[in-house]
Amino acid sequence: MNIQIFGAKKCFDTKKAERYFKERGIKYQLIDIKEKGLSKGEYQNVRQAVGGREALLCTDCQDQDALALIKYSPDEDKDEKILENQQVLKTPIVRNGKLASVGYKPEIWKNWE
Repeated sequence: MNIQIFGAKKCFDTKKAERYFKERGIKYQLIDIKEKGLSKGEYQNVRQAVGGREALLCTDCQDQDALALIKYSPDEDKDEKILENQQVLKTPIVRNGKLASVGYKPEIWKNWE
């Protein structure tokens, strides 16, 4: 298992995800989405695994202006806008190879073990 957790240091659900894997002795890599973020390829893989870009967006994020910009952009521009404004992504984004989840989802992660 190769677990990557993309999240924010102050995000409560990211901390819960870290605790979930730590308690089970599963090694993981934490990536601060505000510092590094998802690459285009990682974003595409996660988007495909979770069922589309709408599942990745945090509708109650603090940056409502960026969210509105994405929402009203033409479809072909939305992915680029999301990559430029990753603060609108719901966290944590947890990857295990081609598998991924968004938010705190222990019911999904237990099937990865």
